[in-house]
Amino acid sequence: MPIYLPEKTQSSTDTLTPRQIVAELDKYVVGQSAAKRAVAIALRNRMRRQKLTPELAEEIAPKNILMIGPTGVGKTEIARRLARLAQSPFLKVEASKFTEIGYVGRDVESMVRDLVELGVDMVREERIEEVRTKATQNAEDRLLDILLPPRPIAPDEDSAAAREQQGQTRERFREQLHAGRLDTRVVEIDVREKSFPSFEIIAGSSVEEVDINLKDMLPGLFQGKTKRRKLKVPEALEYLRQEEEQKLIDMDSVAKAAVERVEQAGIIFIDEIDKIAGREGAHGPDVSREGVQRDILPIVEGTTVNTKYGMVRTDHILFIAAGAFHVSKPSDLIPELQGRFPIRVELQPLGKEEFIRILTEPRSALVKQYMALMETEGIDLTFSDDAIRRIADFATIVNERTENIGARRLHTVMEKLLDEISFEGPDLEQKTITIDDAYVTKMLADIVKNEDLSRYIL
Repeated sequence: MPIYLPEKTQSSTDTLTPRQIVAELDKYVVGQSAAKRAVAIALRNRMRRQKLTPELAEEIAPKNILMIGPTGVGKTEIARRLARLAQSPFLKVEASKFTEIGYVGRDVESMVRDLVELGVDMVREERIEEVRTKATQNAEDRLLDILLPPRPIAPDEDSAAAREQQGQTRERFREQLHAGRLDTRVVEIDVREKSFPSFEIIAGSSVEEVDINLKDMLPGLFQGKTKRRKLKVPEALEYLRQEEEQKLIDMDSVAKAAVERVEQAGIIFIDEIDKIAGREGAHGPDVSREGVQRDILPIVEGTTVNTKYGMVRTDHILFIAAGAFHVSKPSDLIPELQGRFPIRVELQPLGKEEFIRILTEPRSALVKQYMALMETEGIDLTFSDDAIRRIADFATIVNERTENIGARRLHTVMEKLLDEISFEGPDLEQKTITIDDAYVTKMLADIVKNEDLSRYIL
């Protein structure tokens, strides 16, 4: 009997082959074919696992990935796009923010709790989408009851005729509501105020436990009081619709579905893992670094974490770790943690040709972004091919001379290049502007030439 995991029903990617997954990633990330190939295989293996028997599926652990490459080459973007493609709960954390107990920092288990919160939000949004039509109808009925309170039927009246007349009047009001003719009217409704306790408790092993205990002991304290407020019809309708959505959604089933999805389809991206690479015999902060690795190890190899929505197993969460490894190397991680990331991919530094592609090819390419931003001011901004090559040239030179921050350098170069146009935009009489080689050289050549200046500005 096949096991149907939550992602089977929530994602359309069950039909995507690894080649198609890479093609989808190519729309947003330039180059890095080895990394895309690795994550595509990892995602496809999850789909394959869905078709196995529960006994065998339980035994198959995800093949965690370690991405090695300098900053700004697309490590985070690949992981983020993969999660969006799979419609999986996705969380990005920096390894350096976690420390072992006794040092200042966050508890490593908080990454799982944060992932569960994201999962709950995802499932809640899906459930809201499902009940939106019904909630809107219920909200309209409540609003019509306020606008047109049901009139009591007199004993001598024909009850059927009176009810029919009231129904017709009500439908006419509904038509006016849909047409927007009642938008200026003001109605009075009961609005629940959000109230929070004015005290703080530092107790228990985690904030989540304190939160659960308080809500169990003092349920009335967190409910909030209601008060009468005057709102315009559209605002009142929106508030009532939200209230009806909450009534129609069973939060217990949402929490259960979210925990299942996190356990079977969650992705945690651990960035800056090279910052905690420290070995035995080291002194000072390295002791803490190794402690962080030992804290992260049980989460990655599979443990059970207590959250406010129940116990969550991390055995089948996919972990993608990334680091530049300029100073340290992957072998500096403790052997147990190294072994939990069996797939290693090295991302290549980006050069001029990749920069040209980044500026123009992706769906949300930088050049397209700036053209769209200027279009809001009525400015028709275009870039010549020579200008794009020149921008890529300058970005490459600055990366070589100063710190290599990869594609992020393009953001600083583009901001400096379009500084005048962005500032003067609303007041410009000439609304058609072409950025050519000469303009790029005029705006950037002096800064790039002066190494000290480019360190500060670019």
